[in-house]
Order: sequence, then structure tokens, then C-alpha cells
Amino acid sequence: MAGLPRSSLAASGARPTSRLNASEALNSLMAGNARYVANQPNALSYVPGRAALTTGQSPFAIILSCADSRITPEFAFDQRPGDLFVTRVAGNYVTVDSLATIEYGVEFLGASLIMVLGHTSCGALSAAVEVARNATVLPGSLPKLVAQVIPAVERVKAEKGMLPPAEMAAASIIENVRENVERLRTAAPLLSHYAERGEINVVGGLYHLGTGQVEIIGV
Repeated sequence: MAGLPRSSLAASGARPTSRLNASEALNSLMAGNARYVANQPNALSYVPGRAALTTGQSPFAIILSCADSRITPEFAFDQRPGDLFVTRVAGNYVTVDSLATIEYGVEFLGASLIMVLGHTSCGALSAAVEVARNATVLPGSLPKLVAQVIPAVERVKAEKGMLPPAEMAAASIIENVRENVERLRTAAPLLSHYAERGEINVVGGLYHLGTGQVEIIGV
């Protein structure tokens, strides 16, 4: 990862200045998504910008996305190389590694916006619903993954009862986004510090596979 070394930050006493504030960053994402949905993306010429990218990066937003192959944040938000700092894991939940990645993007690269991006028909949450309903035993390391997202299923169950599988999965996908937004907002010491000062914002998004539209959750 290219960014300022810790010694540089320690000497300056501040993290890099964001290219866009959190509100501007969210507006840029949503404007890009509108272009994507309308199939009118900006015309990009990649070659001229490559030289500038060799000297460093200054993304304006961080995306914690599911690993699902049907969604690519850079395309979904119609952004250029260097605009988004993306970390992905099935189920778009906060891990130790993803938290460290996000903290790096905030502290050393100056990103002002973090989005937890879930999507419709998420396999990880559907698997968690299956486990919750039928005590299904999954192979390999999958139980460890499901253990991280099943709390969202359990919360939906506690509030609404055990819904039919498709409804349960849809509600759990949204709840999982909300829970991970809250985890990031309160992640001490770095993210909670900047969130309390209004220097960063953490929001949720739901990508609709059928349309490509991103619905904002928990601004």
C-alpha cells in the first residue's frame, strides 16, 4: 500500500487532508451510481493517469464490500483508479484485517467516507439463515464465516420472528449492513475518534443486483 509512512504523520501531527469531505464523497458515489444505472459512465482514459498513481494515492472513500463476483464497487460507483480504497469479504463484515485496512485508509490516505456495501441475494446471509433455521452443518471454514453474520439473522428473528427464508435473508442482509456500520463508527481508538469529530462518516449501502442501484442505509 502506498501512503505516508507513520513517521511522516507523527511529525505532521495530522492525517492527510481529504480530497472531499464526507458529504461530498457520498454525493460523488451516488452520482456515479446514477450514471452506472443509466448505463452512461464517464469516458475514462486510463493511460494518462497511470504516472500520477505511481507517486501515491488519495482515495476519497473506503468501501467494505462483499466478495460476490456480481458487484464491483469501482464500476457500481463509476470511479477511476485511485478514487476508492476497497476491502472485500463474503458477507461484508468487519474482520481484524479489514478494520486495519480501513484504519489505514483513514489515517494514512485521508479518506473521509466509509461505506459498508451489502447486496441483494447475498449467499453468506442466505447460508446464515439456513443454519439458523435448520442447524445446517457447513464444510471447511464456512462455519467461521457464518458465525460472524448470524447475529444479524438472530436479531431479525428476535424482532420479527422466523420469516420465510427469502424474507429472512433480505431483512438480515440489511441488518448485517447496519450492524457493521455501527462497529466501524465505534471502533476505538481511530475511527471512533474521527467520527466523533465529524472528520469521517460511516454509512451503509445496499446494491440491488437487478438494477445496479445502491440504496443508502443508515446515513
